[in-house]
Amino acid sequence: MTVLGYALVVVGVVLIALGYARARGPWQRHQALKAQDENASRYRAWRGGPASAGEEKTGASVAMAMLRREARTWAAAAAIGVVLVVVGFALALG
Repeated sequence: MTVLGYALVVVGVVLIALGYARARGPWQRHQALKAQDENASRYRAWRGGPASAGEEKTGASVAMAMLRREARTWAAAAAIGVVLVVVGFALALG
């Protein structure tokens, strides 16, 4: 395996670990906010109000969008890490 191959594998593994660690927290918080939003929607329907908040922009919806964007960014970093690992191993075999 060449030095470049080793370097790509190491950088790829670091990106995978970092991406997973940094994406997990925002994704879990996003799922919790989503569950709370669904619960609030069911409560509004039970009370006889509108089933959903409609196009109303709330603080929770803004937070969910920010958390979703952060989780996607770090998931993309992990995906790039996977590509680097594959390229590093391909260089070793080729």
